[in-house]
Amino acid sequence: MTEHERPAVTVDVFALTFLENDLRVLLIQRARPPHAGHWALPGGFVEPHEPLAKAAERELFEETGLKVNRLEQLHTFGDPGRDPRGWAISIAFIALVAADAARLIGDDEEVMAIQWHPAHDLPPLAFDHVQIIDHAMQRLRERADDLAWLGQALPARFTLSELQRLYELAGGQEVDKRNFRRWAFAQGCLEKTEAMRYGDHRPAHLYRLKSVP
Repeated sequence: MTEHERPAVTVDVFALTFLENDLRVLLIQRARPPHAGHWALPGGFVEPHEPLAKAAERELFEETGLKVNRLEQLHTFGDPGRDPRGWAISIAFIALVAADAARLIGDDEEVMAIQWHPAHDLPPLAFDHVQIIDHAMQRLRERADDLAWLGQALPARFTLSELQRLYELAGGQEVDKRNFRRWAFAQGCLEKTEAMRYGDHRPAHLYRLKSVP
């Protein structure tokens, strides 16, 4: 290595949603080496003079068709050997998205498949994406009390039971139903709608987030 050598700069996106009563991570199946056939987080190389967040938004859309309103920088990963193609530093981002608003249609020849995978039952992953996801899940635990942020993973309208389930999965522990609802309303970010959900049990009121900071 000479003093003039520089690392490649890449971005990776940890996109999380609440789907089928579970936390799910958006993964792409790589069509080309390295790690062809393995699953990975959406991402890729930053173009010259491209802002990092814009690169993350672009790569996410090109590989999955997913558009996000908000990305939060998560961490920088640059351990030697993390990419067999050479020295590469990745800036990872986290995005919470509503699955009902996600239209997954990739248009990238390097992607074989796109899928929401259960966050606690992931397939073998390419590169160091296990470490990136572990870091993201830790961020989720740290910010679980921020319902206005966490609730972005829910559909536009949701039940209080869904909100509690999401909170428990994010925080890693079960909570008392009555205490949770009292605390959730005190956060001031929930708005009751006129809509109801009907099913096998008693009808449930639907709520929505008042605003997302």
